[in-house]
Amino acid sequence: MPASLVWTGPEAKGLHSRNTRQILDEMIASAKRSILLSSYTYFDGPKAFRSVAKRMDSAPSLQVTLLLNIERGRRSTTKSEDLVGRFASRFWGTDWPGKRRPGVYYDPRSLEPGGPQGVLHAKAVIADEEALFVTSANLTDAAMDRNVEVGVLLRDRTIALTALAHFRALIDQDLLLPLPVP
Repeated sequence: MPASLVWTGPEAKGLHSRNTRQILDEMIASAKRSILLSSYTYFDGPKAFRSVAKRMDSAPSLQVTLLLNIERGRRSTTKSEDLVGRFASRFWGTDWPGKRRPGVYYDPRSLEPGGPQGVLHAKAVIADEEALFVTSANLTDAAMDRNVEVGVLLRDRTIALTALAHFRALIDQDLLLPLPVP
């Protein structure tokens, strides 16, 4: 099946759909070469990233890229580099549960006071350049289990490669920057 809808939320009688958490877990567990995962936000890092970290640790050749948003509070006057440093310290110190480290990137536009205020808001997973899952769900228990969320899973290599090429271009052109390792 090249495309299927994915839902989270209450189940309506007479309708069947795949669950967001189920699709995410299946994509991660079956990935052999690469995973790109983008999320606007996450809560409980060790839980949110557990399956990715476990898969990385069990598959030494698996390449993982995470695209994550770093938020600046509305009235924050903290220097951008300090916000990045704090996020990096928390992510690598307590949120990332694995032995191997993924490549992690962020959108610097959201950090500049008075800047363009763009944020990395995409929620997507690309596995092995073969499947693309685009969803409204963030990496939170509410989004995975309770909210009404909708997504589409596309098992189409051309579309997956096109999306991957776009994300890679953002990285290659320094529009998304690597998260430093403290």
